Amino acid sequence: MRRPARRDTPAGADTWSGTWVAERLGVELTGDERLPGLLGLALRRNPKRAHLLVSNVLGKHVPQAPSVVHGHGVELGRRVRELLGEEAAGRAVVLGYAETATGLGHSVADGLGTAPYLHSTRRPVAGVATAGGFEESHSHATSHLLLPEDPALLAGDGPLVLVDDEFSTGNTVLNTVRALHARYPRGRYVVVALVDMRSAADAGRLEEFGREIGARIDLVTVASGTVRLPDGVLEKGQALVAEFETAAAPSGLSAQFPAPLRGAPEVTHPGARGTARPAATGPQPAGNLTRVDLRWPAGLPDGGRHGFTPAHRTRLDAALPAMASRIATALPEKAHRVLVLGFEELMYAPLRLAAELERTTGAEVRYSTTTRSPVLAVDDPGYAIRTRLVFPAHDDPADGPGERYAYNVAGAGFDAVVAVVDSAADTPALHAPDGLLARLAEHTPHVLLAVVPSYVPAVPAVVQDAPERPATMLPEPLRGPAFSSYAPEEVGWLLQDLSDVTLEAPTEEREEAIQSGGAHYAESLPVEYQPSEQYQQLFHNALEASAARLAHAVGVVTETVLTERPRPVLVSLARAGTPVGILMRRWAQHRHGLDLPHYAVSIVRGRGIDANALRWLAAHHDPRDVVFVDGWTGKGAITRELAQAVEEFEKAEGVTGFDPEIAVLADPGSCVRTYGTREDYLIPSACLNSTVSGLISRTVLRADLVGPDDYHGAKYYRELADADLSVAFLDAVSARFDEVTEAACAEAKELLAADRTPTWEGWAAVERISEEYGIHDVNLVKPGVGETTRVLLRRVPWKVLARAGAGSDLDHVRLLAEQRGVPVEEVADLPYTCVGLIHPRYTRGATGADGTAVSR
Repeated sequence: MRRPARRDTPAGADTWSGTWVAERLGVELTGDERLPGLLGLALRRNPKRAHLLVSNVLGKHVPQAPSVVHGHGVELGRRVRELLGEEAAGRAVVLGYAETATGLGHSVADGLGTAPYLHSTRRPVAGVATAGGFEESHSHATSHLLLPEDPALLAGDGPLVLVDDEFSTGNTVLNTVRALHARYPRGRYVVVALVDMRSAADAGRLEEFGREIGARIDLVTVASGTVRLPDGVLEKGQALVAEFETAAAPSGLSAQFPAPLRGAPEVTHPGARGTARPAATGPQPAGNLTRVDLRWPAGLPDGGRHGFTPAHRTRLDAALPAMASRIATALPEKAHRVLVLGFEELMYAPLRLAAELERTTGAEVRYSTTTRSPVLAVDDPGYAIRTRLVFPAHDDPADGPGERYAYNVAGAGFDAVVAVVDSAADTPALHAPDGLLARLAEHTPHVLLAVVPSYVPAVPAVVQDAPERPATMLPEPLRGPAFSSYAPEEVGWLLQDLSDVTLEAPTEEREEAIQSGGAHYAESLPVEYQPSEQYQQLFHNALEASAARLAHAVGVVTETVLTERPRPVLVSLARAGTPVGILMRRWAQHRHGLDLPHYAVSIVRGRGIDANALRWLAAHHDPRDVVFVDGWTGKGAITRELAQAVEEFEKAEGVTGFDPEIAVLADPGSCVRTYGTREDYLIPSACLNSTVSGLISRTVLRADLVGPDDYHGAKYYRELADADLSVAFLDAVSARFDEVTEAACAEAKELLAADRTPTWEGWAAVERISEEYGIHDVNLVKPGVGETTRVLLRRVPWKVLARAGAGSDLDHVRLLAEQRGVPVEEVADLPYTCVGLIHPRYTRGATGADGTAVSR
């Protein structure tokens, strides 16, 4: 008979804390004999990996002795110092990953001794410029920011030590190195993790990547091995999670995945150099809740979010005994078993306080932290997550409210719990009846609260005088399925949802208003074109015929972008650019294992790009990483519009770094440097409107709907779901990536060595056509297959000019022209496959070549 295990730390129990998962899923943990002591297994809802490796020595999910947690990090740091040698170690910088490895990274820096420390963060801070950012595809919350107070922290040429809790595929680390190396190249990197769990297929990527960038990359871990997964393990794991999610749970003690809450505005916490946001003066603890005044040293950072130097470490070491003594004094006399509970990214300060309590008191002290990560709880000795406390987020997170968790706290027999949070998290939500403190009080007789002041660097005057609504107060991007039919990871829309507003007007009515100066084209929407069965068949034929050609162009433009900007943030110009941006993101993932951030923003001819969208991007990413994406160029009007808009934004906001260069799939107008092709051929996504663009309308900018602090708007046509071909289009092109990879990479290499300077020959052709046909307005001349299609779908067309001999690329154009009574005129030596002419000087009733409004 197995003896019962206490529900706090599986380490040392008779039963391995991965047994439950291993037996049910057939999972095997192989490798170093220390692995079972270091790791357990749990389950989570995740489309890519159902199992979760749970560390017994990290101090995140499993309460552990603080000396063990800190000791593992310090020992790894000492090994890194030995590896580098004293001279190189003296120039090293340590970078840890939020949220799980912030404390581990800090402990590694302690072991190195002289290294400054920085950790990534998911908390944007107004006025602090980003030194980079990256996505973590497997995580529940993917966006990481780097916000050093000193911009030079990452700019040196000494070794960069990257610390994560586990090294599973290597994607996150490689993506980070790729991004930072492009900006701050150096000759040496050291990757540090508690465990190396890479598969054989991933094992050689680190060395190969080092050769690719010309740098040495070493790996230092405590133990190594791999997880062997049988066929069908993901489906089995998902079924198990679904089964146990439905289990009933008492208040706050949950074995379920409650639905996350969304939609609250973002809040920033201003402060000044050497100062901190003061602790909340709101609800005070009552009953068995006691607040402890730590008397945290003024100006000492609470962690590595903005950098933590050896000098800071010296100050903290000196202050720790007195702060721990204040906690010890507040503990009840009979508190023999005490948990110090940290808060999400705030891991290091609580860890050091716990370690000092362990050293100076007779209590059995354990340490763990709360987390954003939802994991299934199963009360079994062979399972790593025995219990789970659920409570609302209490730090006004940037991505809106949601639920947070504390694992293996309930049922662990703690006489007292010391909750350590930063002052940004000392809010009414923390003290609410369903808040963290109340949840803890249900499972321990004494709860203490210690608040560490949130350190925020000084905000430059230009930011303090910024508009009333700072960028970090803007809403998070809209994502599918709530907005658009694309998967949520494919694109985030920096738009506001106007789906409930009637914006559509008859095409002829819109055209008359636009040409008379009575309205701007972006103030209303055309009625969505409903394709005939014949036209739909043309789309499918065109997609089948051109999918490989499109895949090739996607590969060329993406490889070009990645060579010139290794870790780009893709920003599509909605809506034509959005499918192209998604395809580029898919290529980067397929070819390089990169999970690139991708957003869609609005740009309106004559009105510029959405400045609020740029503000949000600048707050969450380095503007120098942003690559604007569009479907194709015509005469280059949007290229010019974007350049002017970015220049005006930089002057108005004082934010620099955005490059107005556009990357496009097709550049028949020779207007840009970065393109997949300069041929003018059919891109099937131009054939349709919203039904090939995620069911999103074109963007809207109207004063009564879009205020100065709002994103531009768009509609989500949910009612057209039965006709939606958006994902089918993407999948058809993505399916051809393998067959075109070699040719696309070769062409990209040739293009990178060639002169790609735009000639603007398309603009010259448009000016000539405008005069030859008596139009005298280049805005009414729409060159290229894509723009001609738009004219036929959304405007009042006059004529279509087709290059003599143009073939099947124009089948859909000829059909649309026939349906609208518009002549197609063949023209020799036309620089485009076709050109659409909007009816000039339009009045209602004028249509086709015999319209009464125009005579030649």
